[in-house]
Amino acid sequence: MKRFKSWTRRFAMTFLFLMALLTTFQTISGVEAKSLISFVGINDGWKQDEAEVSFIKNKFKSIELAFKPIKRAAELKPLISSSEAAAEVPPLEEAINWSQYPKKTVTATGYTAGYESTGKYKNHPEFGITYSGVKVKRDLYSTVAADLNVFPIGTVLFIPGYGYGVVADKGGAIKGNKLDLYYETVDDVYKKWGKKTLDVYIIETGDGNLSEEQLTAWNENEAMQVFRQQYIKSE
Repeated sequence: MKRFKSWTRRFAMTFLFLMALLTTFQTISGVEAKSLISFVGINDGWKQDEAEVSFIKNKFKSIELAFKPIKRAAELKPLISSSEAAAEVPPLEEAINWSQYPKKTVTATGYTAGYESTGKYKNHPEFGITYSGVKVKRDLYSTVAADLNVFPIGTVLFIPGYGYGVVADKGGAIKGNKLDLYYETVDDVYKKWGKKTLDVYIIETGDGNLSEEQLTAWNENEAMQVFRQQYIKSE
């Protein structure tokens, strides 16, 4: 009888876990179970409406990108315990083995959305809007400008001392192995960065596209919040 109760309890817990997992998946992705079945059918050769096929594949691409930060967080060294204070969490520079990613030496400067960098004032309709269409942002995942022949739009870089930089913009003076890192004010540019030559790590090469939804998902990913707090507190 005890064994029967034990197996019953395990079955119930497994069922509840699977239901919670499915609910979480649908909440994050917006893809219902029937769409998932359709996606499997697509790969197995089922006939589907072309628009539906494109929609579902785009959804899964978005899911894959959104879950990349979780995958990186899972690779962290076990340096953090629930009993440790947030102040004791190591910075990203120390928490992840960056040598696993390809690197490139670049010269990085800072820029703002203001006239001194873009020639636009706050009343300009495109003030603060990058070449990719997303708004400039300084966060754990910040918008940066690059030579798109070197780093396409959507490329995710880790920049020591700055955080993750997502290529969202370009600039007339940004040619070759150069980056422009976004800061909110001119004072921040000079006090917190200036001009540096350093190695940056290529986490993912972009495909030419970037959306506000992707940028928000990366910055608001629950697994990365402890690191995000380090960066936004320092800003």
